[in-house]
Amino acid sequence: MYRRIRELREDADLTQKQMSAILHCSQQVYSNYELGQRDIPTSILIALAKHFETSTDYILGLTDSFIKRKKVLDSSQTLAYTNPCKKK
Repeated sequence: MYRRIRELREDADLTQKQMSAILHCSQQVYSNYELGQRDIPTSILIALAKHFETSTDYILGLTDSFIKRKKVLDSSQTLAYTNPCKKK
């Protein structure tokens, strides 16, 4: 799983800092996800799948089939990501 999120990020020509901004967490937290030093919360996993338009199964390594998903949003919808990095 950790290898996959790095590959997805690199294929999209994004830095860890850019991904951390997209996911609303610090660069260090995101780096820890890629290194496998921190478990990826479900909300972040879902946000990654939405951002890269793929399935959580692909990110988790349950399938090798990368299926590009279409974003179906109209002007009144936005992708909302919760921030598990912030303490409540």
